[in-house]
Amino acid sequence: MKIYTKSGDKGTTSLIYGSRVSKDDARVEAYGTCDETNSAIGLALSLLQNEFFEGKDEIVAVYHKIQTQLFHVGAELATPEGKEVKWSLSGDDIEIMEKQIDEWDAKLPQLTNFILPGGHPAGAAFHVARTVARRAERAAVSLGDSVNPLVLAYLNRLSDFLFVTARYVNMKLGAEEKTLHQSQ
Repeated sequence: MKIYTKSGDKGTTSLIYGSRVSKDDARVEAYGTCDETNSAIGLALSLLQNEFFEGKDEIVAVYHKIQTQLFHVGAELATPEGKEVKWSLSGDDIEIMEKQIDEWDAKLPQLTNFILPGGHPAGAAFHVARTVARRAERAAVSLGDSVNPLVLAYLNRLSDFLFVTARYVNMKLGAEEKTLHQSQ
């Protein structure tokens, strides 16, 4: 199978079920930004590859599942309104993230100021993934009522999870968090 099809050379692409839309269509923006989030997570995980700390395997396993779920979220966003979605989120997917957020957040120093994104390169990359996830959420919101409310909740919770993960990774790797107060 060839990687290139040439079918998009004139600025259109196919949604699931084959309908063609402009590459600047809001649906394409939404699922494309989910793909960017997935890639940013992959980068963050790759920056952990040569690091060793207790809990690293758990982070990698959790994010492998999330990366798989993000493909499904993208597929849902790429499905035209009125067509059957072959996969859908469940509230359990969000609850699992919430439990992990609570578990890792309980191990972190309490926030008393805003923190600046940064720290260890992996922690900084999780912060970048967080901002891309927020953009994916905004793009999904722009689609209006045609979006499954669980997709919106999932993307919202994912950005929270990425924030906590960035802090957790920085703590595990001994990277200092700089606050707004420290930067003045």
